[in-house]
Amino acid sequence: MEIPNIPNLIHYAIPFFAITLLIEIIVDAREKANSYETKDAITSITMGLGNVFIGLLSKVLVFAAFIFIYNTIRIFTLPFAWWVWVLILFAEDFSYYWSHRISHTTRFFWASHIVHHSSQRYNLSTALRQTWTGSFMTFIFWLWLPLLGFHPIMILAQMSISLIYQYWIHTELIKKMPNWFEAIFNTPSHHRVHHATNPQYLDRNHAGIFIFWDKWFGSFEPEIEKPVYGLTKNIHSFNPLYVAFHEWIALFKDVFTSKTSVGNRLKYLVKPPGWRHDHKGVVSSDLRREWEESNSKT
Repeated sequence: MEIPNIPNLIHYAIPFFAITLLIEIIVDAREKANSYETKDAITSITMGLGNVFIGLLSKVLVFAAFIFIYNTIRIFTLPFAWWVWVLILFAEDFSYYWSHRISHTTRFFWASHIVHHSSQRYNLSTALRQTWTGSFMTFIFWLWLPLLGFHPIMILAQMSISLIYQYWIHTELIKKMPNWFEAIFNTPSHHRVHHATNPQYLDRNHAGIFIFWDKWFGSFEPEIEKPVYGLTKNIHSFNPLYVAFHEWIALFKDVFTSKTSVGNRLKYLVKPPGWRHDHKGVVSSDLRREWEESNSKT
């Protein structure tokens, strides 16, 4: 099978990111939308640059894992044909959906993903606020693809396409896309919900490219109320190192210092963010569930 030479698409997209970011800043200033704050934007861009540099190492490790599975235990051998690119488009996006959803419901993965949600602003710079640790772990959700016979180069290319697609949906300048587009694809409206801390919006709309995953698996929420961005407990820091590692520090502090059994300490790794167990018992902070319960009584 002839393997095409596919460039690193993220690197080629960087000039596009820079130009559109500048355009949005200018439009935001003219309309006095106040979507940007200088320190916040610089932090987001710094996190993005760090993600690119760290990605030089993580992609080598991920590619090695994909190659090992592909060369040793793959079930089929899929060519670089157009129809396989169509298949990988949906298969990769399915993997992204579950990786993203689990990153919100399992604290071990949330410790990395929280970085992307730590800004209280929503603009194109927020799209660049990426984890420095997540790529070393979340790739496990894509391991079934080389097992089926998708070539690792094809998988990494589609992962890059997905990230590039998700860049443009981090904006408040686009209110709604046409109805047919909103029904099929992830859009700024759908993704604003995902970044919001309004109780009814928490842990919703995990889609990468296709929003129908959320509709099929019960995690969709339309944008109705104006979103409030950030975390349920904001960090109020623009220090990139703190942004990158503060939740890891808090997680391991809970695991190693909580006054409870070893078994309960380990649960901090797999339970949702907000779950606690100490001498007072189990505490679960589920604001969405509380919102649903209060609304069911009205």
